[in-house]
Amino acid sequence: MSDEKSKVLVVDDDPGILKQLKWSLIDFDVVTANSRESALTQMRLHAPAVVTLDLGLPPDPANATEGLETLCGILALFPHTKVIVLTGNDDRTNALKAIDLGATDFFQKPVMPEMLTHFIHRALKIHRLEDENRRLNLLTPSVNNIIGSSEAMQRVIKMVDRIAKNNIATLLLGESGTGKEVLAKAIHTKSARSDKPFVAINCASIPENLLESELFGYEKGAFTGANKQTIGKIECANEGTLFLDEIGDMPLALQAKMLRFLQERKIERVGGRTEIAVDIRVICATHRNLNQMISQEQFREDLYYRINEICINIPALRERDSDVILLAKTLLVQFNKELKTRIKGFTPKALHALTSYEWPGNIRELQNKIKSAVIMSDNNYIDAIDLGIDEGTSDDEIELLRDIRLQAESKAIIRAYEICGCNMSKTAEQLGVTRPTLYSLIDKYQIAELLPDRSAS
Repeated sequence: MSDEKSKVLVVDDDPGILKQLKWSLIDFDVVTANSRESALTQMRLHAPAVVTLDLGLPPDPANATEGLETLCGILALFPHTKVIVLTGNDDRTNALKAIDLGATDFFQKPVMPEMLTHFIHRALKIHRLEDENRRLNLLTPSVNNIIGSSEAMQRVIKMVDRIAKNNIATLLLGESGTGKEVLAKAIHTKSARSDKPFVAINCASIPENLLESELFGYEKGAFTGANKQTIGKIECANEGTLFLDEIGDMPLALQAKMLRFLQERKIERVGGRTEIAVDIRVICATHRNLNQMISQEQFREDLYYRINEICINIPALRERDSDVILLAKTLLVQFNKELKTRIKGFTPKALHALTSYEWPGNIRELQNKIKSAVIMSDNNYIDAIDLGIDEGTSDDEIELLRDIRLQAESKAIIRAYEICGCNMSKTAEQLGVTRPTLYSLIDKYQIAELLPDRSAS
């Protein structure tokens, strides 16, 4: 694809200029149009990155009205297109008006092909840089270690960015394995407390009789075995962030003490009598339904409102569209480095298995599957069998709940691309569309990461 010439649309009502530019712009694949209607038709057919546009078009070639309407029509269809307006020497006003409407540049007649070629190359470079930037913004996490281009995760990322700047008690809700601690660390890292401690404690992993002393610390002699004064997790997090994971598993008796600490920002160590002021940010997380626990008197309602000044609902992996592929490829790079292996990627069957599986264990399960596959695979590419995923577990009823057209067209494109040996031109031909249309569909459905690597075929 790198050897192919970039498509450029030349719009002008002068047949002589069209012919001249068709043959003189040898660096490009030039298509032409002589009216607004034909220009928009060529845009839909070829989707060129750059257009040169004469403002004097029929039915009123003496004025710029039709040309400016054509400019607006092009940018309405393809807003990232770079339009170079061709103007007469005395038409600078309309050239500036075109710039205000979204044109990239203007070029004064008479047309000099060598100079216009330079303008087009510059516009193409800008288009490529902007396109790459959009892709990076889509695929690169905006906060550390959060990977996701899906709409659901983009919402989460925006919330993290905003919440981090404010010292607000945050509750993270989500299934086990969805990355609640990763989000908590991201909030801490983006906050003004980033150079202070981040202290995490899992309320479900510590026995009830030890959790209080872990959190609040204890004085020497407070209980059997307390041979010295010990600072608790809350004090350790002073000036930083305390992350209480699985707070839904905190015992009711301890919830009352935690509520008092959150209200007063003071603690007493177990066996102590002195109040100690602590300045920390508190982030809590749970996979439990706290509202239901409140109604069953298993969780204090006043504590719930204290820890839930703002809430982030973290989507399950099965709700994150093609994020599973982004995560899988990131984990593959990570485990290749960790395990000193050289697995290159995933076969089409593996990619299909990854996107079809329901992932009840979410990202934690995906990590385990990828790590196991890297260890067990004897080939350069991980196959579905290496992942240990039964493709039959994909339930057709789940897919029927989704956007049928999106799913059908996405699968058709991926399948055709595999059958055509990862050749984009052949794929477009077999699907009965132009290459630009195919690229447009790939961008629209965000399936570029689902297409198997050319070398994997």
